Amino acid sequence: MAFQISSPAFEHNAGIPSRFTCEGEDISPELRWSGVPDGTRSLALIVEDPDAPDPAAPRRVFVHWVLYNLPATSTGLSENLRSDQLPYGTKAGQNGWQRAGYGGPCPPIGRHRYFFRLYALDIELPDLGDVDKLRLLDAMEGHVLAQAEMIGTYQKGD
Repeated sequence: MAFQISSPAFEHNAGIPSRFTCEGEDISPELRWSGVPDGTRSLALIVEDPDAPDPAAPRRVFVHWVLYNLPATSTGLSENLRSDQLPYGTKAGQNGWQRAGYGGPCPPIGRHRYFFRLYALDIELPDLGDVDKLRLLDAMEGHVLAQAEMIGTYQKGD
């Protein structure tokens, strides 16, 4: 079985419901995964928007969620998951708002893409403190067994 990530809240390459955005409840969607490769010791999740601030002229990647040391035996995350409810051992990194936890889509203009990337790692990472996406990617280098990805889209007013 291939390593994959999905959500019952929206299909791959389809619109993210507004309840998971700044225009709604700004809660995290339920995520599910399967096919975690043999030898996986932990998982990491990065959710980001490469279309910021304007999809017609993107200038940066905006990070919405960073998690690492998710248990290799886990099969997903529940909806509306707060940082204090993470699976045992899971650590939350800094998002683009300089805080830990989920921050939903809130694009200033146009329809943006949101990449949900799940990484299977052959190690459990040490506590990286207030880690951001780039430092997490550095710590994961050479330890990624597989990557799964799904994309959701959102435009204000959807």
